[in-house]
Amino acid sequence: MNKQYRTLIVMLVAVATAALGSFGVYRAVLRMPVREVEVASMQVVVAAQPLAMGTRLDANQLRVVPWPSRSPVAGSFSDPKELVNRGVITPIAENEPITMTKVASLEAGAGLPPVIPEGMRAISVRVNEVVGVAGFVVPGTLVDVLVTARTGGGGAGDETMTRTVVSKVTVLTAGTKYDQEKSKAGEPIQTTVVTLAVVPDDAERIALAQNQGQITLALRNPLDVAPTDTKGVRMPALMSGRNPEPVIDRAKNRVIKVVAPPAPPPPQVYSVETIRAAKRSNEVVK
Repeated sequence: MNKQYRTLIVMLVAVATAALGSFGVYRAVLRMPVREVEVASMQVVVAAQPLAMGTRLDANQLRVVPWPSRSPVAGSFSDPKELVNRGVITPIAENEPITMTKVASLEAGAGLPPVIPEGMRAISVRVNEVVGVAGFVVPGTLVDVLVTARTGGGGAGDETMTRTVVSKVTVLTAGTKYDQEKSKAGEPIQTTVVTLAVVPDDAERIALAQNQGQITLALRNPLDVAPTDTKGVRMPALMSGRNPEPVIDRAKNRVIKVVAPPAPPPPQVYSVETIRAAKRSNEVVK
């Protein structure tokens, strides 16, 4: 037997031995008992399905899961019976722990009333696809309320004017309850009614604007908290083309200020000196 055959035999024996050894280790690992590390836990009630704002909770919408005791959830519940018949005041995702800040008290009931902040009122305005900003006016967004109406007492000299009557208003609901349940959070909701949370004075302004003119909603950036302070725009100013031009900070994508256009120069006056007999006078040529 030459050297080449001896080397091949040794390699085959080595591969077979390694394969048998690996298989033996694999079988030994499979027979090893699984060691579970016990972690101290507590019982926490979570949502068994997505819950929309205003939902009245029942036992089928809740379930109890173990939660690590070293990371407790503040205001959580351990017994589903404590949550049955309570109203949800903020949307809750599936498997999200339910806390006291997300549900109303048992006496408050369900629906929209528990969602209204203390000292505020809920008022609904009729909208269409344009007024509702193409369906992106959804619960939790901020809007400005604009009204377009004719000023004056209804005479021939009245002018059409648009002005912001209420700014930085929170949207409570958009559409009917059915519309809200079939739409996921953040998706457009095509609806004909939007409910806003306002103080009583603003509720009166919106009610008057809705009855005397046409309501329009302007969607706001949630980080933009400055109130809208404008003088409105009338039809003659709109058609004159001399509206103030905004100065925009492109880096921060925001309006810095509104610069009014310069006043047009006065028309040039031409005069002619005339002499009549012994009298001199200047006459303006028009």
